[in-house]
Amino acid sequence: MLILLIIYNCSDQVLSSRERKQAKSREAGARSARESAQAQNKWKSNLASMGSQLSKTFSRRKSTRQDVQKDSDQNRTDKDSGLPLPPGMSQAKAKKQHNLKKMINASEENPDSEGSNIETGGDKRFKKDKGKQLHSRTQIFRYAYGQIEKEKALQEQNKDMTFTGVINMASEFDIRPRPPIEIHFKDLTLTLKGKNKHLLRCVTGTLSPGRVSAVMGPSGAGKTTFLSALTGKAAAGCTTTGSVLINGKSDSIQSYKKVIGYVPQDDIVHGNLTVEENLWFSARCRLAADLAKPEKVLVVERVIESLGLQQVRDSLVGTVEKRGISGGQRKRVNVGLEMVIEPSLLILDEPTSGLDSSSSQLLLRALRREALEGVNICMVVHQPSYTLFRMFDDFILLAKGGLTAYHGPVSKVEEYFSGIGINVPDRVNPPDHFIDILEGIYKLPTSIGLSYKDLPLRWMLHNGYAVPPDMLGSSGSAASSAGDNSAYRGISAAVGPDQSFAGELWSDVKSNIEQKKDHIQQRLLPSHDLSNRKTPGVLLQFRYFLGRLGKQRLREARIQSVDYLILLLAGICLGTLAKVSDESFGAQGYLYTVIAVSLLGKITALRSFALDKIYYWRESASGMSSLAYFLAKDTLDHFNTIVKPAVYLSMFYFFNNPRSTIGDNYLVLLCLTYCVTGIAYALAIYFEPGPAQLWSVLLPVVLTLVANQDGDPLMAQIGDYCYPKWALEAFLLATARRYSGVWLVSRCGLLKSRNYNLNHWYPCLLYLIIVGFLSRCVAFFCLVMFQKK
Repeated sequence: MLILLIIYNCSDQVLSSRERKQAKSREAGARSARESAQAQNKWKSNLASMGSQLSKTFSRRKSTRQDVQKDSDQNRTDKDSGLPLPPGMSQAKAKKQHNLKKMINASEENPDSEGSNIETGGDKRFKKDKGKQLHSRTQIFRYAYGQIEKEKALQEQNKDMTFTGVINMASEFDIRPRPPIEIHFKDLTLTLKGKNKHLLRCVTGTLSPGRVSAVMGPSGAGKTTFLSALTGKAAAGCTTTGSVLINGKSDSIQSYKKVIGYVPQDDIVHGNLTVEENLWFSARCRLAADLAKPEKVLVVERVIESLGLQQVRDSLVGTVEKRGISGGQRKRVNVGLEMVIEPSLLILDEPTSGLDSSSSQLLLRALRREALEGVNICMVVHQPSYTLFRMFDDFILLAKGGLTAYHGPVSKVEEYFSGIGINVPDRVNPPDHFIDILEGIYKLPTSIGLSYKDLPLRWMLHNGYAVPPDMLGSSGSAASSAGDNSAYRGISAAVGPDQSFAGELWSDVKSNIEQKKDHIQQRLLPSHDLSNRKTPGVLLQFRYFLGRLGKQRLREARIQSVDYLILLLAGICLGTLAKVSDESFGAQGYLYTVIAVSLLGKITALRSFALDKIYYWRESASGMSSLAYFLAKDTLDHFNTIVKPAVYLSMFYFFNNPRSTIGDNYLVLLCLTYCVTGIAYALAIYFEPGPAQLWSVLLPVVLTLVANQDGDPLMAQIGDYCYPKWALEAFLLATARRYSGVWLVSRCGLLKSRNYNLNHWYPCLLYLIIVGFLSRCVAFFCLVMFQKK
């Protein structure tokens, strides 16, 4: 036990020493890359100056010799033919410069190589050998930082880089192409089932690759609902109408989830991991499995560099109880989790909330660099500054009720609204002005003949979209310009009559049943993968999850040590209070043991899933393996399953001194702990943390009382299905086997009174194992089928 406490108390030192080693390798690689970049820049500048000097010299010689050759005879020409001609000298110089440039490029690709030994043969051969040469962490970091330094230099040369410039840069630096995703939606409408309430209505438009779109609108306009509908994360209890086309095809958006990044509004980031560990885990599990480790390191380092997280990369993100990085840095880590997967479509829900202006611009500049690589980016934004607003390409303005008031380029939004008589006052931010109008705060002039409620209809009529008849009937002057109303009657909004309380209650129950049914169907019928990206399989993800959980448990070692201390105290108390009696074979002490171990085992096992469900929901929605996650949690908990019985028995056996061997008692407690841990998994996953704790306390007590009701035949039959009955029987059988001689009569009488069989010790253990396994199956089923989106 002392050794165990030492290991847990030294866990922080173990992790910190490992982090220091990695930091040294990273610093060595970065320093080498910077020195190499400085040497290359110096080499290039010297080469350029030498080339300019040689060009001037050759130009002067050429002009002089041309004058001399006009008056020379053929013999003089023959004599001079043995001398190097100026064109020949120019070609030699060009060849020399070409070879030097090849050496520079080769040294940039491999900073470890020497310029004199570079072979200027095919690039493919070099790229093939490059992966073999990068073995140590220092070499990998040197390669990653070398690439980043080159990208910085090229970006400095091309500050106003266009999409074509990025393509040229990608061809030079071997940036992996991302499959483009264009989303076209027409008459997209979301309605709550059974309530006829519109969350989103008649939204039409396109999200194009390489562009950054901003979704804005007043509170309750359906901005988050719009993003959820596009990414297939809309609530299962909603009826979705309209069409959503992916690259012109009616494929499910879930078929591309491996290349889609979704940044939720809340910062769902593991607080007991560092910034780099969070990003690195996401990259490992979601990037292509065949991508080399140096390339993955390059992706992570590039994201850390672009988001400005270099100074806090080794800092814990932090939780509510333990302070970590700042809120703005945490927000950037939340975005970085999706950027490291190199997505083709990136959806962000209010990524700039809580950020100051400089942090928001830093984040948006990083997103614009992603867009230049062909990424389709759409984000919800609240009250952006004018500078930030001008950094977007497209603008989607939603009104209350989920209707569209504008969808188009940012550069034309003021032109559109001025065309209908709405001008932005001086020194007023345009998006704030438009949102104030849609909120009804700013009153429109009566001269334009429009109210803020007519703006969505005016946008529909402006683009020739189908208009619901109920909107045409209440539109006023805006609808008078529609002409033939029959051309716009494509969608109707059903408005149900007033219902009684019983009718509303039945409607709610029916809607909830339909939600569960739809969700189960979605989970049982997964969509076909069209992303052309093969991510790591279950076994490899299991390894990644296991490594991450191991780090988290080591950082929570003090909590684990408190659990073991409580078990020690329980063993001391119960071992002292429970009197050993040869007439009862110590049944009272074992009864207390079953209750105490069951209760403490369940309470501690609840933490495995109850506190991490929100993280699992995000990771599983992105395509990570649920089986790998569950198996990693269960595998790591086996350590507690093995150690906790020994900790408890070390005190209980010393103070109680039962007749049964410590080995037999350990086997029974091992099977009992395995059983109650599985039950705790199911409770933690299915219930919220509060009810799960109540059930964990209630079940051991109630089931133990039911299992010991011998007088009532019905209760006895129910007790046969309760695990405490089999655990108590296994304890007593282990003790009864130690009695012999004159105690055989007492042993037979006790076993007969309790209806025990001396040969049923192994079946009792097997029953506990089966219950533990089945409860784990139930827990995994609940994890997969009843998760929230």
